[in-house]
Amino acid sequence: MGQRKVVLKEQLFYHVFSRSIEGFEIFRTESEYQRMIDALCFYRHKRPDGTLGLSHALQTVESSRSWRVGSGRGIPRVRVVAYCIMPTHIHLFLEQKTKNGISEFMRLILNSYARYFNLKIGREGPLWASRFKCVPVETDEQALHLSRYIHLNPCSAGLVSGPEAWKYSSYEEYIGGASDDCLCDFKQVVDLQGTRYQRFVEDRVDYQRSLQAIKAQLLD
Repeated sequence: MGQRKVVLKEQLFYHVFSRSIEGFEIFRTESEYQRMIDALCFYRHKRPDGTLGLSHALQTVESSRSWRVGSGRGIPRVRVVAYCIMPTHIHLFLEQKTKNGISEFMRLILNSYARYFNLKIGREGPLWASRFKCVPVETDEQALHLSRYIHLNPCSAGLVSGPEAWKYSSYEEYIGGASDDCLCDFKQVVDLQGTRYQRFVEDRVDYQRSLQAIKAQLLD
């Protein structure tokens, strides 16, 4: 695998995207989606002992409590600003906090999920199509619109009628329906919250869905 041409820098934000190999459906059940959410939560920080993996943490009550609450423990690799997990791919809005933080984070979450999924269904071989894709987010306006794009993905794909119906994204955290145990840290990045953010996103549902339909027609 070749080296990445764009060097990812600390304290900068990126839209990160990874798709399954050949569009294979790799998220199908509640437990599979939750496993990826657990991976996002667990690997965003470097663990103090440097060796503990997610599988072990999930079997250890005290460990699982520590990394699920608040900001977790250890040195942050990334800040997770927003996420959405789809049946065949994931969208992430990340800030790189340490050198190579995003690359380390993506390697860990993708490999962790591939091991889990392949073991679960008795499969061998790669699960993800290629190296993850990464686009810089350079302005506040970009950040706001990217968060909306990510949260509307399930609507655009026709999986749900509204973003609040998709349980596998950060949308509930943004509109205030989540618990204090939040994965995302977005309030200094996206300047709309609560009902204002909800209006901003949901006013665009039909428009984004129509764009998706036009795009699909052009690709046929």
